[in-house]
Amino acid sequence: MSHWNQRTVAKRVSCTGVGLHSGKPATLTLAPAPADAGISFVRMDLGVEIPARNEHVFDTTLSTNVGIGRARVHTVEHVLAALHGMGVDDCRVEVDGPEVPIVDGSAAPFVCMIQEAGLKVLGAGRRYLVVDRPVEVRDGDRLVRLEPSDVLSVEFTADFDHPLVTDQSFKAVVTDRAFDREISRARTFCFRKDIERMQAAGLAKGGSLENAIVVDEFSIMNPEGLRFPDEFARHKVLDAIGDLALFGLPVVGALSAVKSGHAMNQSLVRKVLADPTSHRVVRITAEAEAPARRPAAASSLAAAEG
Repeated sequence: MSHWNQRTVAKRVSCTGVGLHSGKPATLTLAPAPADAGISFVRMDLGVEIPARNEHVFDTTLSTNVGIGRARVHTVEHVLAALHGMGVDDCRVEVDGPEVPIVDGSAAPFVCMIQEAGLKVLGAGRRYLVVDRPVEVRDGDRLVRLEPSDVLSVEFTADFDHPLVTDQSFKAVVTDRAFDREISRARTFCFRKDIERMQAAGLAKGGSLENAIVVDEFSIMNPEGLRFPDEFARHKVLDAIGDLALFGLPVVGALSAVKSGHAMNQSLVRKVLADPTSHRVVRITAEAEAPARRPAAASSLAAAEG
């Protein structure tokens, strides 16, 4: 399958679950979209389409949330990470209410949906946002930085000042195979001491050991334990991939983050988009497809049209 042409899902595929924060039933459908449509969330109950772009992010408290006016979709980062990580350029993400199903707290169920649907190659070359110079956002000892690279890579260092989550780091070059095998299964997590506070604030009503790792003072409360020894850092990489998807285009660049979260990630996206000298948008031409044997890289884009 061509890495140089845009791709969408080949057929409609759906899942149901609960919203992590609302606790209410939620249904999500991935549906085919035409070339250059990008990814969008469609509130089927309201008939409103919300492009998955940073300009529509209205809140980053514990999750990334997009909206236009009163039409909002909460907790979009995991499904966006799956679409971005699996190389889907164009897709309608249809939801029947204000929140994406949390499913098992990872992106793996959405990857399974994409694999079940299959991918359809579209007749237009892929468009990429290529990072030309470093951009970073700092806040004390927290940092997120995007710099030039030949591929998309993401590195995250986590330190939550907890015996089980200290100086964990994970780095991956993001390909569909690597995302599926190394990143997608990493689950969201929370600390037991924070759950009551979140629920008092009207959040995490749908949270359970079925859809999140819960950590108390000294142990993992989930009976099955962790899926990876560094699952916390891997999930933060997953989140960052989902947040990068809100550029609206696949990214060619290296992201490094230390103790960052959704708010800092979106600040970085805004800062890059606000500085036209930091990046360029290129479209792969048909001529570039034949000789190229690896995923898009900044060094291979000479045949692309800007």
